[in-house]
Amino acid sequence: MKLKAFFAAASAAFVISCSSPYQATDTGVIIAPASTQEAFLVQYPGSTNVVWSYYDPNTVIVNDWELLGWRALDANDYVVRFDMDGENYHAWYDADGTWIGTACVIKDHNILPNTIHSTIQTNYPGYTIASVNREIEKNRMAYEV
Repeated sequence: MKLKAFFAAASAAFVISCSSPYQATDTGVIIAPASTQEAFLVQYPGSTNVVWSYYDPNTVIVNDWELLGWRALDANDYVVRFDMDGENYHAWYDADGTWIGTACVIKDHNILPNTIHSTIQTNYPGYTIASVNREIEKNRMAYEV
């Protein structure tokens, strides 16, 4: 499969996607455990418009993390939506405050790494980038284009 070859060759990955998969359940005000909120505030001190939700694996499809070998989310996890540096983010934490990953929609497609631009131009000539999602999990980063 071409994507597997690209994942191995490049430091970042991409998956062709039609829309942003980041969602959260809107079940009212959720108070995440103090350790989880504290971990978030340490990691994202400049965040604004913070909204916590439970992750609901029955109704919310997060993304293709499992395809990349990243940890699957479950009903014990929390998702927090927030703004930072002019971008909208989603981050996932478990009840113990352990960060699972972060994702955001990239509005400026020019900030994509050159390896991704080159791969798209080579393998998909004539295509136009409609949307880009950046996904970060521990020390790995992937892009959905």
